[in-house]
Amino acid sequence: MYDVVVIGSGPGGYVSAIRCAQLGLKTALVEKYATLGGTCLNVGCIPSKALLDSSEHFYNATHHFAEHGIEVKEVKANFRQMIQRKNDVVSQTCTGVKFLMDKNKIEVHHGTGSFIDATTVAVTSDEGVKTLQTKNTIIATGSKPNFFPGMEPDKKRIITSTEALSLSEIPKKMVIIGGGVIGLELGSVYARLGTEVEVVENLPTLLGTMDGMIGKELTKILKKEGLKFYFDHQVQKVSNLGNQTVVVALDKKGAEIIFEADYCLVAVGRKAYTNGLGLDKVGITTNARGQVEVNDHLQTNVPNIYAVGDVVRGAMLAHKAEEEGVFVAEWIAGQKPHINYNLIPGVIYTWPEVASVGKTEEELRASGAEINVGSFPIKALGRARASMDTGGFIKIISDKKTDEVLGVHMISARAADLIMEAAVAMEYRASAEDIARICHPHPTYSEAVKEAALGATGNRYLHS
Repeated sequence: MYDVVVIGSGPGGYVSAIRCAQLGLKTALVEKYATLGGTCLNVGCIPSKALLDSSEHFYNATHHFAEHGIEVKEVKANFRQMIQRKNDVVSQTCTGVKFLMDKNKIEVHHGTGSFIDATTVAVTSDEGVKTLQTKNTIIATGSKPNFFPGMEPDKKRIITSTEALSLSEIPKKMVIIGGGVIGLELGSVYARLGTEVEVVENLPTLLGTMDGMIGKELTKILKKEGLKFYFDHQVQKVSNLGNQTVVVALDKKGAEIIFEADYCLVAVGRKAYTNGLGLDKVGITTNARGQVEVNDHLQTNVPNIYAVGDVVRGAMLAHKAEEEGVFVAEWIAGQKPHINYNLIPGVIYTWPEVASVGKTEEELRASGAEINVGSFPIKALGRARASMDTGGFIKIISDKKTDEVLGVHMISARAADLIMEAAVAMEYRASAEDIARICHPHPTYSEAVKEAALGATGNRYLHS
């Protein structure tokens, strides 16, 4: 009898299993695939960042090295080696998770996990079916790429993010459906390598759920990299003609527009994955979006069954899943954990990077909040000019009466790391003045955080 069985080994699942084991709970982990790590480690966060880094090095070599006084000749993209390096990074990372399972004495069962009843989980594999008895179960089965009628992927020329991470060639032209995180990151990879990239977005702007300034600024920056954007376009049909040509039929205010490319990447988000779990056998239902319903303790309507990560409500972020996995482990162990969902940062790994935490200006104004806003352009930083990374800004929003920081939004080199200064400050309910009075090292990108905080307090900038 296990204390906990975790179904799914992505960031939510494996981190939860580790925390359960640390707290003295006898724990088992069930994973459908041969390698651990789930979407994030195998076909998501880790491989996409590996390709983003490789493509960025190539882009700098072909566009910026000469200005730095570095002369190189006949720079070529060895795409096969890029993919191999990506695969090596994935393999090393997944091996690390297996090491952690062994170290924490977590029993790993490979196969498809499904409920027989509330305390029995079946694991089905090529070797047959075995049953696990458990006091508690944590569902951490994650998500799969989403698509809508007319854009069904064939995984050959009409592809999802999974296939886009393992192509055998650099496309000549790629149409990307969706101007969200996945589309922009993978679009950046291929645009840097010379692919003609066209992004089709149903909304009038990029990143509609983020602060309005972010979408506008990022559009300008990515256009300079060569990406083309088509807003307010609705996809009618995507067809693979079979001759290395994909046709994308679009509607723009009643007018039909046809795009042709050799690949079409469908990047319209992800959807919760619960196939094969047998939720009906334990009386658990999913909502209209396919997500498992949970309460504030991440319990389903069956008290000893929990769910975390992409399979439940909220942002589909690896670090959100990890926090929820730890939360459930500690709750089962009798502790009283807490998650502040307002302070879970979001990051987009374009270059410059995009990062955000807290409320957007649009959300705050719509709620009637009285706010102060300070922003600072990255191009005004000496460190940015030295590295030639001058695009973007940092924006801080504070309460007009109390000066408490309510939201921080940035486009900047290293924004993925800079955002944590804001998250820590906001966790301790710091004011904009608190941040402005902290000594920041010079010359660094972090000085822009200080400057934006000064702006929110109504003071003039210190740098130019």
